Amino acid sequence: MAGIRQISVFLANQSGRLAEVTKILADNGIDIIALSIADTASYGALRMITDDNDRAIEVLKEGGFVSKINHVLGIEIPNEPGALSKVLSAFDENGISVEYIYAFVGKSGTNARVIIRVNDNEHGTEVLSSIGIRLITEDEILKK
Repeated sequence: MAGIRQISVFLANQSGRLAEVTKILADNGIDIIALSIADTASYGALRMITDDNDRAIEVLKEGGFVSKINHVLGIEIPNEPGALSKVLSAFDENGISVEYIYAFVGKSGTNARVIIRVNDNEHGTEVLSSIGIRLITEDEILKK
């Protein structure tokens, strides 16, 4: 499967739930590399990449959290106007739906790093390659 492994955690919209997740990870020496959270009236969806996704899933489940691994695409684009628009336009022209997107800080020089969840990672990878966008790997994200 192409892409980067990301953890999705489903949280009840209750005070302290996000703090509990981060405490569980901290208590187990797990570093959060990138994250995004979206909410509805009744629950939140925390999406994150950690330095040890397998262990993170294990300790979160032990802590009573519903979590799973998804595969997402990681890209590195120039940090300039129009770079993200080029990617999203290419996806649109090729019938690829973007489910969500978030950016994160990484050791990438002057480029921006972006996580994208699309409906078809393989087709998405082909489109990105065709327009000269470099995919980043999970190993690159985890380099310290």
